Amino acid sequence: MREHRDVVIIGGGHNGLTAAAYLAQAGLDVQVLERLDVLGGAAISAEAFAGVDARLSRYSYLVSLLPQRIIDDLGLRIELAPRRYSSYTPVPGSNTGLLVDNHDPMATAESFAALGAEDDAVAWAQFYEGTQRLARTLFPTVTDPLLTRAEARAAVGDDALWDALIEQPVGRTIADTFTNDLVRGVVYTDALIGTFAPNDDETLLANRCFLYHVIGGGTGDWNVPVGGMGAVSGELERAARLAGATLTTGAEVVALTADKTVRWVDTAGAEHETSAEHVLVNCSPHELARVLAAGDESAASGDSGMAAPPAEGAQVKVNLLLRRLPRLRDESVDPAAAFGGTFHINETFSQLQRAYDEAASGQVPSVIPAEIYCHSLTDPSILGPELRASGAQTLTVFALHVPDRLVTEATNDSRRATLQRAVLDSLNSVLAEPIESLLLTDANGDPCVETKTTRDLEHVLRLPGGSIFHGDLSWPWAEDDEPLDTPARRWGVDTGMPGVLLCGSGARRGGAVSGIAGHNAAMAVLESR
Repeated sequence: MREHRDVVIIGGGHNGLTAAAYLAQAGLDVQVLERLDVLGGAAISAEAFAGVDARLSRYSYLVSLLPQRIIDDLGLRIELAPRRYSSYTPVPGSNTGLLVDNHDPMATAESFAALGAEDDAVAWAQFYEGTQRLARTLFPTVTDPLLTRAEARAAVGDDALWDALIEQPVGRTIADTFTNDLVRGVVYTDALIGTFAPNDDETLLANRCFLYHVIGGGTGDWNVPVGGMGAVSGELERAARLAGATLTTGAEVVALTADKTVRWVDTAGAEHETSAEHVLVNCSPHELARVLAAGDESAASGDSGMAAPPAEGAQVKVNLLLRRLPRLRDESVDPAAAFGGTFHINETFSQLQRAYDEAASGQVPSVIPAEIYCHSLTDPSILGPELRASGAQTLTVFALHVPDRLVTEATNDSRRATLQRAVLDSLNSVLAEPIESLLLTDANGDPCVETKTTRDLEHVLRLPGGSIFHGDLSWPWAEDDEPLDTPARRWGVDTGMPGVLLCGSGARRGGAVSGIAGHNAAMAVLESR
């Protein structure tokens, strides 16, 4: 039997749930089809270690880009907790480091001075005043129809700032602005989360990544979702259900035809067909191309206009559970302060370039650059009562410059072990004690450490090449010569197929846990009716 709906949404990640809630609130008959047995996609919480009462944000881990408009529109009951400390970065091979304290400018200035980087402290304040002006101007536009490039530039109203952060490689701007190698690296890492790029990136991919990392919320702050990332998706699920959307898990979409018929299979193997006026795609453009090819020969030949762009992730993710925070080589800094923000390891500007060069040549970087987050310091609720009382803490490690090209299906298991060892070695290089000595064990007696390669993310979440953005990020505006003559184009969710819209990270203004792509796809549907 064939069912008919107003809207079918392929994929029940947070963006699909956002779109479902908006459209169901507007009175449309909406069905979400999710392949996995849980909703939320990469924005979930899970007990990663057998028998251990800790719910980790297993994949996505911080929130910055979720607009207050979406929270208010959908009545989401979520708390996003700020982190007092921006970052701590040990100087490699020394017992000192740079601590940036959001609440104590004097302490931050003293930390710069201890590195002999007093001038960079002044440059830091001026640089981030500029990024905040970008944020205040651009972030409010992400839930509106696309501006053109010229309109966005005029809205910013500062040609020098625009040229420095948009037109010129941002790594070049950073090198021109700061003199200290460590300070340069701390600033540039925001251009590399999920993006494989050199320090002087003529493609400007790093600029796009940097821009999204500094405009969130109009401030650029990255906050911890209280209750874990699953609390965010859980609230979106609640909003969609209350609005009347049908949310179907264990439903694998196998084909999409040109007449917008979705063929899917349930967990019992039964086949279903659901047709719709609109199909929203909360999966990657690669997945869309695959299901189109299975459903329609013209789509398979490329006549649909929906080509799957190349996609490659560039990270390895490691989750750890410790009995306490580790001691630092820098005894002047409290570990709770160092791990209270973003803890940078081996991320000086020169180390980042060296790691890129090694990875680009096909080698695992000799020293892995990485960023660490301790969510349990900001949100102890993710730990069970006994773990909280014991002083246990979580660590999430996001390692850079580990592109998917370093992994194959045949080598994934061995390479995972190699990468885990390299990440732990990198971390140990800045600690006063080995991290292994602090790991808790699970119910099976195994150390509480979990490593996910790009290939693992592709297997579990269907992220192409392990790309957390479903491909290259786009600018949050349209080019001046782009047609904006349809709702799908105006809202940045066009696939080239009438009635089929992107609503995931592959859309313009997609990427990160934001709900922006889901909101914008829903607005395009409502505008077209």
